[in-house]
Amino acid sequence: VGPAMDEVTFKSNTVLSDVHLYTPNHRHLMVRLNSVGQPVFLSQFKLLWSRDSWTDSGTEDSGLRDVPPQEAPPAGSGSGHSHEGLSPQAWADTTSQEAPLDEDGDLDVVRRPRAASDLDPAEPPRDKVHPMILAQEEDDLTGDQAQESCPDSIIKIEHTMATPLEDVGKQVWRGALLLADYILFQRDLFQGRTVLELGAGTGLVSIVAATVARTVYCTDVGTDLLAMCQRNVALNSHLATAGGGVVKVKELDWLKDDLCTDPNVPFSWSEEDIADLYDHTTVLFAAEVFYDDDLTDALFNTLSRLVRRLKNACTAILSVERRFNFTLRHLDVTCEAYDHFRASLNALEKLADSRLRFMVEPVEASFPQLLIYERIRQLELWKIIAEPTP
Repeated sequence: VGPAMDEVTFKSNTVLSDVHLYTPNHRHLMVRLNSVGQPVFLSQFKLLWSRDSWTDSGTEDSGLRDVPPQEAPPAGSGSGHSHEGLSPQAWADTTSQEAPLDEDGDLDVVRRPRAASDLDPAEPPRDKVHPMILAQEEDDLTGDQAQESCPDSIIKIEHTMATPLEDVGKQVWRGALLLADYILFQRDLFQGRTVLELGAGTGLVSIVAATVARTVYCTDVGTDLLAMCQRNVALNSHLATAGGGVVKVKELDWLKDDLCTDPNVPFSWSEEDIADLYDHTTVLFAAEVFYDDDLTDALFNTLSRLVRRLKNACTAILSVERRFNFTLRHLDVTCEAYDHFRASLNALEKLADSRLRFMVEPVEASFPQLLIYERIRQLELWKIIAEPTP
């Protein structure tokens, strides 16, 4: 291992997820370099559940009853008032707030208090990670090996950290954990169904969905990213098998109208999978993919196009985080990416269509938390119901 790999530093021109930023340094474990030379880390996400407490009756039992009280995180940061059924504009009126500014007018970012474990002087500084390389790209972990090494309460995810903006899908984001919580809470919506994730990234949400759903089409674009996603599916194959589900990793490019069926292209679609997708899919979902206006437009176009090809009425669940940024264009603190996402929701709801109508409503984030993360107020879930017009 050369000097460059002894110490990984996070540069100013990279993006780092809060999920990784708040993980103590001693839990970062570098396992390999991917095909484009990026360090890949392995993290464990603990599920606060007990399989024995699951019921077939739906969402009444959250699986938290066997969790010691001190282990269970708060169930959400909502106000306690239900916003189900509000229009997007009405929801905006109830959640609008001014960004916190300091006395000079700059954005005042409130940092999460450091845990006692973070203050251990023996640990290296926060901005550095001292990894150990265990394997190279070709040393795959098989599904059988993964099952032996992963208990039912642990999800193992390989990911990168501190990536350029174009590679943020290789990190784990809080919105993915929120969406995973929702899936485990709303089991009736996913139980035994065929579902599709758009922009799956590391595949964490699809892996959770497969503990409930019958078939999960886990999609994104880019061979390197999809290969990482496939590895994560293999690492956690025992979770899907125990739940009776299967995860199929496929390429789905939002900028193309059709699915790739070329057998020589990695992660392409078979005709059987395409037929299954269109004949049986009832739920689509996406987490933290609304950070670029062009990509947001492409996602909504893809969502609209897919819904028209599905034989069944469907529901889409979208997870997004409002992020405040100071822009030189406005000389003010704005949420431009989030604002564009909200405008796209409004446009979809107003879309005139002779075959379909879209109903958009916010989801109150008051359901139990089965994964450990900081459920901040800026995390939101939105539900889109697509039904045939009367």
